Parts: sequence; structure tokens; C-alpha cells
Amino acid sequence: MMAPRTEIFADPQDTALAAADWIAGLIAAHEGTFRIALSGGSTPRLLFGELSLRRIDWSKVVFYWIDERFVPHDHPDSNYRMAQETLLSHISVKPEQIRPMPVGGHADDAAALYEAELKDDYGAETLDPARPLFDLVLIGLGSDGHICSLFPNNPVLDEKTKWVAAVPTGRPEVRLTLTYPCVESSRITAFLVTGSDKAEAVRRVRAGDHDLPGGRLKPVGDVVWLLDQKAASLL
Repeated sequence: MMAPRTEIFADPQDTALAAADWIAGLIAAHEGTFRIALSGGSTPRLLFGELSLRRIDWSKVVFYWIDERFVPHDHPDSNYRMAQETLLSHISVKPEQIRPMPVGGHADDAAALYEAELKDDYGAETLDPARPLFDLVLIGLGSDGHICSLFPNNPVLDEKTKWVAAVPTGRPEVRLTLTYPCVESSRITAFLVTGSDKAEAVRRVRAGDHDLPGGRLKPVGDVVWLLDQKAASLL
């Protein structure tokens, strides 16, 4: 893995514009299926809107999610719904290209179903660092240093076997999340972070502070930080 690359932009809109151009270029340059894992929350919303305006060969892109609230896909808090409204409903993609986390039944069973789907797409039961699962993982960062639904002091931080896990504690609602081994398995990992409330977390995660979940992440591929000036203010 090369040293992380850092790009700093004026504000969230400029960050989203630059990120969309960069991702469009990655997809254009890639041969074969391009697997991208999407993040939820508010920060990617601008990016997804910008991506929907780009001329991209969407037929070769398969969409996954790094985490999800265990609520129906039409729920206002659903990460899938946010991506659907801002990106997926505006581009030409087939249903089989969209792989949302299941949210029915019991959360543990849903996590196992998604893990099975990932393993089927990957073609193996174990992850090989030389052959990453994803081509691009988009990661946001909470002010508490969480990534995906990997929250501080949560037992899921120590999960080394499962690729996907249910997270029943740490937030008011149950979550599903990719675990470290799975989310780390990406050719490129991009942190997309904006806002002054994230500045301290950005500084500590980049320093490898293991007290923050983001500081424990060890991607197998390249790492890119896309920040606005406020998020980068303590660097």
C-alpha cells in the first residue's frame, strides 16, 4: 500500500465535484466489472448527485453498501433510499447491478445473507489481499471516529471472521455493517469527509489512533483522502 494521497477542497460542493470527476475517471479506465461500495449519511449526498450527472458507462458498475440501518428500504433513514433518490434512479442500471443489504427478518440472518452474496460474487470463502473484493470503497467519518457502522468500544470492532455483522448496540437502531476484513479488501479506499466537526477525527484517524474505529482500518490497496478545508483544518 502506498502512502495515502490527500486532496483538500474549498467546501463540500467543490469536494463533491472533484470526487465525482475522479470516480468517473476510475470507472472509465477500468476493464471489466467495477465494484463500488457506497457509504451512507449526509456527506455522500452531494457526491451521488454529481455522479448522476457524469457520462459514465454504468453498465459495468455493481453497487454495494458498507453499512445500513436495519429499516425498510423506503424508510427516510435508509442508506439505500438515499442512494436510490440521489443517484441510482437517475442512471441506467439493471436491478442485478444494485446489491443493497437485506433488511428483513432477523438482523443476524440478514448479515449472513449479505455475506453469502459477497462471497458468491467474489468466488471464494476467504479474502486474498492480492485480489481485493471491491475496486472502490467510499468511507465517511463520524465526529466520534466511526466508519461504516463500526462504533467506538463496540464488540464488532474485534470481529475477524465474518465479512458482515449485525450491530445491535451503539445507535438507537440496529445496523448492518461490513467488518474490517471485508471493508479493507478494496483496490482503492476513499475517505470523503467535510465539516469542522470532523477535523479532530480526521487528524486522529490519519495518525492511526486505535481508540477511534477509523484509526484501525488497514486497507489492502491505496488510500485517498478527499477533504474540504474545514475537515482538514487540523492537519
